[in-house]
Amino acid sequence: MAENREVILADFQACTGIDDVGEAILHLDETNWDLLAAINRVMPEDSQQLPSEMGPDVEMIQEIRRTPEIIDIVTISSNSSPPRTSVPEIIRAGTSKTRSNTSKVTFHVHYMEVVLDITLPVSHSVAYLKHMIRIQAGIAPCQQQLHGWKKEPQSDSTILETLDLLPEMTLYLRQITEIGDSASDVIKTSDRLAQEYVLNIHDEVHNRGYKLKFPGTRTVLEVKTDVFTLTDIPVRNQHWIGWPPTLKNDKTMLAQSGISYPEHDLTIGKLPVKENETVVVDTIDSDSSVEEFEDASETFNIEDDLFIDNVQSMKIHHLMPDNVEDETIGTLQFAEQFQKRYGAAHPDFFAGTFEEAIKESCLRPAKERKLLAVYLHHDNSVLANVFCTQLLGFETVLQLLSANFIVWGWDFTHESNKQKFLSAINRTLGSVAALTVRNIDVDTLPVLMIIMRSRSNTEIFTIVQGNMGVNELLTNLIQAVDVFQDQRKADIGVEEERQARERVKHEQDLAYQESLAADRAKEKAKQIQEFLEKQAKERAENERVAGEARREAHRQAAESSLPPEPQEGAGDGITKIRVRLPEGTFLERRFQTDTPLQTLLNFLIVEGYPTDEYKVISNWPRRDLTSMDTKLTLLELKLCPQETVILEER
Repeated sequence: MAENREVILADFQACTGIDDVGEAILHLDETNWDLLAAINRVMPEDSQQLPSEMGPDVEMIQEIRRTPEIIDIVTISSNSSPPRTSVPEIIRAGTSKTRSNTSKVTFHVHYMEVVLDITLPVSHSVAYLKHMIRIQAGIAPCQQQLHGWKKEPQSDSTILETLDLLPEMTLYLRQITEIGDSASDVIKTSDRLAQEYVLNIHDEVHNRGYKLKFPGTRTVLEVKTDVFTLTDIPVRNQHWIGWPPTLKNDKTMLAQSGISYPEHDLTIGKLPVKENETVVVDTIDSDSSVEEFEDASETFNIEDDLFIDNVQSMKIHHLMPDNVEDETIGTLQFAEQFQKRYGAAHPDFFAGTFEEAIKESCLRPAKERKLLAVYLHHDNSVLANVFCTQLLGFETVLQLLSANFIVWGWDFTHESNKQKFLSAINRTLGSVAALTVRNIDVDTLPVLMIIMRSRSNTEIFTIVQGNMGVNELLTNLIQAVDVFQDQRKADIGVEEERQARERVKHEQDLAYQESLAADRAKEKAKQIQEFLEKQAKERAENERVAGEARREAHRQAAESSLPPEPQEGAGDGITKIRVRLPEGTFLERRFQTDTPLQTLLNFLIVEGYPTDEYKVISNWPRRDLTSMDTKLTLLELKLCPQETVILEER
């Protein structure tokens, strides 16, 4: 396999010091990629030591004299196998209690047509057995699957003496193309990187256990850094038991490290520190990370430097100061300190009060509405660093939060700030929501509290605990988004129906108002018309009354000036005037012949025929007497001894 050849090539170059890749490959090709045979070709046997047989780190702590322990060399027996090559002894530093070399077991490992004979002390682990198989067969431990155990080992860290082994054991080796589960399902490298690994870490210093979840893309160094936040043991002082012996580089990702899947057991201790160890500390920028400070060089010797016997972790600034008065300023400080501590990959925290965050997310129209994710932090929580860097900094999580959530952060480290938030949530969401937050245990922080608008109520949908992996967090967020989208779709329908009803009602109200305005305009016009008509009638009536009054006055004046009618047979100076009225009837009266025409006209006025409305016409010759001089006498007008005149309307 290409991957195995890369490992063999790296080991060969490290052992022989040959930097020319072409020359190294030439030596390996000539020995059919037998690592030991190739090493023996170019260097003496007594100088050989494989990188895989060395420890991952070399650190001078103090001189420790221990009795070396000799491990038997594995051999390969096969009809077609090459001659057995002598291998240098591998010496491991023992513990304070020297293990017995008399209790051993010989494994006959069958692989294809080859049998590997490996003798090991029972005090070793299964991982070391796999390591020895790797040296002889070139198969990485993560690709080894052993069958034939009398008692199946729980993990690679299981000690051999706990497996009820016989002095000689026959095992069968199966090579897994890719790392998979117990059913040997083949998993592609991309899928392996997406898997989550559970590390069961036992802290020997504090006698505590941790069960941490990490994605396959997490490097070993990042795991050690995160464990530092839990145990307060700097990376340079960490002593690990349980990592695969083939792991040489802390920058290796977990998926490529060869650890067991889905769970792997590890033990962490603290390396001893020399009593006279002196640490030089230069002026340190307050923004420098704790890890950079812990991994700083310890060997400077400058007189003006400050010497400390034992360097402790620098006290980091809390995300929010104690007793925050202004919520907006507090959220701005929270976002600033969060980025300084955990880096640029973080959610876009909303700057403003909790009530403003509720309005911005939950109280907008349904089409513009979002979920509210409230991140509650506590610096005393051992899960904070992992949650903030691995989960809240995960790209898919950030994209999901950006598209569907308003994210608002608050720090519970200080009790005063916790009480301020409880007051805010009690004021906005009610006492039930405040009680829910109050019951959150500090040990479960940090949490991501999802708040949703549902059926005209704003309430807490779920609280995502901090002790979970990225996949679980994504599952919770996606579930919340799905429920939210369904509810928002229903709310959009309700809002559209309400808006349609309001629009129809508005149109009806508008039409009613227009109709009412038209009716009012008509009524007003009618009132004006009636008022004008009334005025006209009153004016006409007044004119009529005035005219009648004038006519009556004129009549009375005419009647007072009218002389008495002469008696019939009173003599020759009498004339008889006959007046034919418009309706066909006649009026008759006698007048003195010397009576002026005005007297005749006054007679007609007294009878109700004023001259301004009627004219008096004589028959022959036809004349309009009312247009003539009224001082002329009846005799001069030849209206004697009798005459008939016609009264016509003007």
